[in-house]
Formats: sequence, C-alpha cells, structure tokens
Amino acid sequence: MLASSNQGKLREFKALLGNRVGDLVTQDALGIVGADETGMSFVENALLKARYASQQSGLAALADDSGLVVDALYGAPGIYSARYAGPDAKDEDNNAKLLRELDGIPAPRPAYYVAVIVLVKYPQDPMPLIAQAQWHGEILLRARGQGGFGYDPLFYVPEAGMTAAEMSPEHKNLLSHRAKALAQLLVAWPSA
Repeated sequence: MLASSNQGKLREFKALLGNRVGDLVTQDALGIVGADETGMSFVENALLKARYASQQSGLAALADDSGLVVDALYGAPGIYSARYAGPDAKDEDNNAKLLRELDGIPAPRPAYYVAVIVLVKYPQDPMPLIAQAQWHGEILLRARGQGGFGYDPLFYVPEAGMTAAEMSPEHKNLLSHRAKALAQLLVAWPSA
C-alpha cells in the first residue's frame, strides 16, 4: 500500500512503478488516516508513515516524504512543505507564502526537491529499504505552467529550460527526485 492520500504522488508512483509491484492502493482507499509527521527529517517522517500504514493495514507499505529545500530560506519549507502556509494549506497557499518569503531575494534562487522513499514489509521490519534523491533547480519570481502539483509552477529546471509544471508527466518522471529515489529503491528491492 502507498502511505499517502496525495493524488499527485499516487499518479507519479503508478506511472513510475507500472506493474512491477502489483496493485498499489492508497491508505485512504483502505480507510486509514495518515500518521502524524513528528520526525525532524524526511527520513524519519517517511519511516513513521510506512510503519504506521503497515501496522494499520497488515500490508507491506511504501511511504514517501518529500519537499522543497530553498537555500536562501535556510532549508525551508523542508519537511513542512505540504503545510508551509498552515495545516490545511493548498498548493496555491504554499506557493504564495514561498514567494512572500523570497520577496527581495534576486534570481537565481537555488532550491532542490528532496524525496525519501521507504518500504517496510511489516511494521517492525528491522531492515526497511530507504532511498533518497534530490532534484536541483531555482525558484522563479512567478508561477509558470499548469501541470504537476505542489511547488512545480515555481520550480525552474535550467537544464530543461522550463518549470516542473511545464513538463509533460513523462518528462518529469525522467528527471524528478521521486523518479530517482524510486529507481534506487527498485534496484535494492529484489522482488520488484
């Protein structure tokens, strides 16, 4: 099961995993409310989510904790990326807060996405598989593009000459932090 209710993440996981791991169901499809993210790092939060989902479902669980790290903001929004503008914040709210926080800081404004993906076979799995990756770019002065989710409209990838939100899903899935981390995980996961 995927320890997430985020539909954008679910789409990316399904596209990246294809049929290599069987059916992928989300925690909300099983009536499971997500774990409290009380960790101080992406790794801690991903592991908390995976163990909790496995305990609640009785299934192996795949969890992702990811976010945006902005150098000029000393790593913010970081592990608070999804709730940067508050606990019920929407993507637009988080993007607006990010732009306010960066107001007056000239371009380029280096940033990177982080993805940590954890797989536990059962809740007490003493050897969880952990993969992590980064995707480097810059934060623009204004949003561009309609695709993706989260901070994608502000996340400019110089090598691609566009924001993550301007990329096709297929293009994004070749470059993204989540794609890189999942590729690592699949190498380490012999049954996949």
